[in-house]
Amino acid sequence: MFFYVAKIVWFLVQPLVAILVLMALGLVIAGLRWKRLGFALMGLAFASLAVVSLSPLGLLMMAALEDRFPRPELPKAVAGIVVLGGAFDTRIARTRGGAEFNEAADRATEALILARRYPAAKVIFSGGDASVLAEDVPETLSAKAFFLGAGLSPDRLVLDDKARDTYENAVYAKELADPRPGETWLLITSAFHMARAVGCFRKAGFAVLPYPVDYRTPGGSEVWRPSTASVRNVEKVHFAIREYLGLLAYWLQGRTDALFPAPRADTGGSAAIRRGSAAPASGTAG
Repeated sequence: MFFYVAKIVWFLVQPLVAILVLMALGLVIAGLRWKRLGFALMGLAFASLAVVSLSPLGLLMMAALEDRFPRPELPKAVAGIVVLGGAFDTRIARTRGGAEFNEAADRATEALILARRYPAAKVIFSGGDASVLAEDVPETLSAKAFFLGAGLSPDRLVLDDKARDTYENAVYAKELADPRPGETWLLITSAFHMARAVGCFRKAGFAVLPYPVDYRTPGGSEVWRPSTASVRNVEKVHFAIREYLGLLAYWLQGRTDALFPAPRADTGGSAAIRRGSAAPASGTAG
């Protein structure tokens, strides 16, 4: 039930839909007896559109999420790598066949790099069918084609095609990993999504070392410079609002251990390195 309610609510409150609804409401009210109120609502809609499309609002909102968990120093040994779904476009895979990446491709490509660095580590890919209005193929089909096609041994790849959201990712990944005391398991997901993911894994009792990828904001003062492509600024606000709402909803539902999870010393989150400065991969994927 939570899964379907979350999908419906998000559709209604996402920035562009909310702005269009506000604009339509203003037109209706202006066409009735309350023209001043109607025009005020339409003005608010236009102002909101200008802010989300032309200002650095989205960059600042996303940066706060992405900087929450710095990329850690990698340990000498890793038992396994948990990769959360979201890197493949299942709609294209269903209609055209094959595996097609989306903007979160780093989740899969970085996982492959780490799999080469740690040739004894298992790779768990968690991503089922998260569609609501149409039945899509599970992401695991695309993941299997990619990882095996890139040379990863089949006996190292574990696929979870049941998880539909982040909490289910954590629960099913723990069942498949069956982690033992003292083992290190890496968790790979987009940097802006890492806080919610870590909170879910902690709630599920699965200790992981967060390894964020798929950064979407620049560092330093560049974060104050919005993109010249306005659609990219809107996109940042879109994903940031969804993530903040997700953090709140998961916390209220008891699916995460904190409203805004933060690094702990026991997960290695405090030992950070610069983005992209991890030691180069070596070895083979087999």
